[in-house]
Amino acid sequence: MKILLILLGVVLIAFIVIQLFAMNGQRNIETYPYVVNKNYDTFEIRSYEATLFTSVKLTTNQYKDASSKGFSLLAGYIFGNNKRNEKIAMTSPVSMSLEDSMTMMFMVPKKFKKETLPQPNQSQIEFREEPAKTVAAIHFDGWANDEKIAAYKQKLKAALDAEGIGYTNRFYFLGYNPPYEVFNRKNEVIVELQSEALDLIKKQ
Repeated sequence: MKILLILLGVVLIAFIVIQLFAMNGQRNIETYPYVVNKNYDTFEIRSYEATLFTSVKLTTNQYKDASSKGFSLLAGYIFGNNKRNEKIAMTSPVSMSLEDSMTMMFMVPKKFKKETLPQPNQSQIEFREEPAKTVAAIHFDGWANDEKIAAYKQKLKAALDAEGIGYTNRFYFLGYNPPYEVFNRKNEVIVELQSEALDLIKKQ
């Protein structure tokens, strides 16, 4: 019994250390920069600047399968599995396009340009220039899954329809936490807006 309590104590201490490390790491991580244009009750309008990503296209639209395989490939690349065996800092959030074939993307740290990035060893990994865009974003906490993502996608669409704000079919899931972080998990569903919607927002 005493040994069991000691083991449980060691596990608990290790868990706490990992969570503190994860929370501290989030404070120092480079993030996808944006400006909030306008806040609504359940969503916000924000503008992102043009940004470079590493990406991998996956042959599934299931979040669990796509996130596991995509994260493994992209994390391997930034942890040194590339032509120069060079480590690249992790960034936040991890982005996934919500399509029949999902694409997972890691933002490239600003110190790199496309020409200076090490070439990947895996042929599936590509460099992707995302142009500047204006989006609507809705937030939810906890662990993400297909049901939650679909529900918040519909909630965002309904809120935009109610405001008369036009949007495209380019939806993305953004996940801000590493898999081992348990507390303060942050997730978002975003959608790119139609260009004419921006004039409407300015008038509201």
